[in-house]
Amino acid sequence: MIKSKEKILVTGGAGFIGSHLCERLLREGFSVICLDNFSDFYDPKLKEDNVKEMIGNKKLSLVRGDILDKNLLKKIFSANKIFKIVHLAAIPGVRQSIKTPFDYIDVDIKGTVNLLEMAKEYKVFQFIFGSSSTVYGQDSKSPFSEDETNLIPVSPYGVSKLSAEIFCRTYSKLYKIPTTILRFFCVFGPRERPELVLPKFVALAEAGKAISQYGSGESARDYTYIDDIVEGIMKAVKKEFSFEIFNLGNSSPVKLKDLIKTIGEKLKVELKIENMPDQLGDVPITYANISKSKKILGWHPKVSLGAGVDKFLIWHKNKNR
Repeated sequence: MIKSKEKILVTGGAGFIGSHLCERLLREGFSVICLDNFSDFYDPKLKEDNVKEMIGNKKLSLVRGDILDKNLLKKIFSANKIFKIVHLAAIPGVRQSIKTPFDYIDVDIKGTVNLLEMAKEYKVFQFIFGSSSTVYGQDSKSPFSEDETNLIPVSPYGVSKLSAEIFCRTYSKLYKIPTTILRFFCVFGPRERPELVLPKFVALAEAGKAISQYGSGESARDYTYIDDIVEGIMKAVKKEFSFEIFNLGNSSPVKLKDLIKTIGEKLKVELKIENMPDQLGDVPITYANISKSKKILGWHPKVSLGAGVDKFLIWHKNKNR
């Protein structure tokens, strides 16, 4: 394991968002410890592909392990001066959390507390937590603002993220750990998890199979391109706060039926639609108020849904060559 005076630990660093962040940090000259357990939540080979281009970079240390492994965490922190933590490791997924809620308590809550304990013990300079728009519920006022107090998530995943946020706030207050919480809104782009909407719909369309449209198609999501999300994380890495929460979303919700139409137009095919009932845990809209992120972080999303889908399809085509 590489040693240096200051390092950034990225948990979940081989995942969709984490691998893009690690690449960006390395390009900007940071020393990075990428911690990931390469779980089988989805095909681990996809995560291997995410990091293969980074392996060999002298500023990267890849650690295969779990945030629930306290002994491993102590080894990492005792062997390295961890300057900042960007905590992205989690079990994701609203629908899966309804099936296996206890997994989310273990990883998304307990794992976060393990890292906060390390931040406390080893006097980490900054803790950045990747949260989710799912902390907002059906009763949250749209567009969703960081000062919303009526937070009643409608899935165990959202509850786990909100619980982790509360632990972050408590540790920040108790132990003076500078902490930034970033609430991500419907991140999409190259390396996206295969069960998510864009890669799933593209795969079905290419196979000539029907796309499941849950509900009337009027539900809307604030799709945010991966490069914009990484830019927001980098802004947070470079600006320290005693404690702040920021929304990172495109602030331009797109209806499900319009997303399906866009995919069909980009692929130049007429998509087959299978109408399905609404799913448990879904909300009618996600919509980020990003005025605070613009003002304090200096962050502005740049990539539209259409442009982002184009970028995804180019990557998808090259990947399957």
